[in-house]
Amino acid sequence: MISAFTNIFKIPELRQRILFTLAMVIIMRIGAVIATPGINAEVLRQWFLSAANSQSSGGVAALFNLFTGGALGNCAIFSLGIMPYISASIMFQLLTAVIPRLGKLAREDGGRQKIMLYTRYATILLCIIQGYFLALSFENPRSSPFLHGIVETMQRLDMSLVPHPGLGFRLLTIITMTAGTLFLMWLGDQITERGVGNGTSLIITVGILAQLPAGLLQAWRTFVPSGSGAASTVNPIILVLMCAFLVLVIAMVIAVTQAQRKISIQYAKRVVGRKVYGGQTQYMPLKVNYAGVMPIIFAQAILIFPSTILKMAFPQHKMASDLADMLTTGWLHYTLYGVMIFFFSYFWVATQFQPAQIADDLKKYGGFIPGVRPGKPTADFLDFTMTRLTFAGALFLTIIAVLPQALYQGLNLPYTAAQFFGGTGLLIIVGVVLDTMRQVETHLLQRHYDGFLRKGRLRGARDYQGGTGSGALVAESSLIWFYVAAAILVIAGTTILVAYHH
Repeated sequence: MISAFTNIFKIPELRQRILFTLAMVIIMRIGAVIATPGINAEVLRQWFLSAANSQSSGGVAALFNLFTGGALGNCAIFSLGIMPYISASIMFQLLTAVIPRLGKLAREDGGRQKIMLYTRYATILLCIIQGYFLALSFENPRSSPFLHGIVETMQRLDMSLVPHPGLGFRLLTIITMTAGTLFLMWLGDQITERGVGNGTSLIITVGILAQLPAGLLQAWRTFVPSGSGAASTVNPIILVLMCAFLVLVIAMVIAVTQAQRKISIQYAKRVVGRKVYGGQTQYMPLKVNYAGVMPIIFAQAILIFPSTILKMAFPQHKMASDLADMLTTGWLHYTLYGVMIFFFSYFWVATQFQPAQIADDLKKYGGFIPGVRPGKPTADFLDFTMTRLTFAGALFLTIIAVLPQALYQGLNLPYTAAQFFGGTGLLIIVGVVLDTMRQVETHLLQRHYDGFLRKGRLRGARDYQGGTGSGALVAESSLIWFYVAAAILVIAGTTILVAYHH
């Protein structure tokens, strides 16, 4: 591992790519702290000072602030982050699966470029809409869940967050937010082309990791209160268990993210002239967590709308406020959250995984699954296998998604720290880091340097060879380890809760 990092700087091209990526990251972080024009800087400064000594709020507000790298809480020019572009990309990815005309366009020459252009137009439209509502939130922070605690700061200073509200401020905010998102899109394209890793994913990952120091500091203040003799009242076992619990969660996320069911594919031999083609055995990988982080994002996006609309439409109505709170915390929230994650896991697989098309392609090129007839039986086999894998993936996503909120409410852990124990942020970090390591390792191996794993490349980028049943064996092993890790996770979480309360 150490030699791999030293080898990175021995390759001039790779070294330049990494330095370029770091330079782009610095620019992103600068934009995340530059306040939007028209915002009272003194109110922001005093709010930051008071927020540094208190626990951050949990829920959707902290999640959106996490994705923007703290820019939303800073009322910065990058407050929208890259999320409008992500939302537009997801929307068109789903539309190409359900609208035949768009699906046909995506498969044509140059069609992908047209869809990318439509995606950018949709991004601008989303930026305008979200920028307008964000300007309204800045003008009236009492109705915004994203500006937690700033109202008290405004009352203490007898100042408003926006000294001159109105149409001019709203237009300026829309232009600023749209320009900020488009600039982040350009930075992402530059990183993808001239840096290391996927630029858009790295922008989100860097924003999430930027919140890690603040989360660790708030966790330390929670378990080790300041004052004379306070530290001696803290049980050190809690801190050790929390660290071990975090390592266990990360290990489980990595294992399930990489877990695959490998379907053995054989090709019939063909004799063309004096050459023999086919006859070899290959493997089709089916991921356990095929949907990735998308079900969690969809579930969170749907759950936020009812609560936000209720709070904004009926700010003084107690019943509406109580219902909004039930949709963001409590048993109703967790139940709906889990059901939606399961639903969107299967929905994503149904729209993106096409077993009939895969079966037709295999039949066309002379491939078949041993023991399964070509055509519709192959499609049914793939659909049945993917359905079973999706259940395990959905169960994994539900556990990971609920963990941060359970720690936030059960252990009184600050949400800034709890969100690193699971949820969308951890899944994104693991996926992006693994993908970036694969790209770096590819550069190293192409130039005959040792990679991060000397005996083989990162799992998922390896070429597996073997006999006919090894794919099923690997899949069963992955599922077994998944359920073992899930059981250990539940036991460890229960142990922490019991130790904390006693």
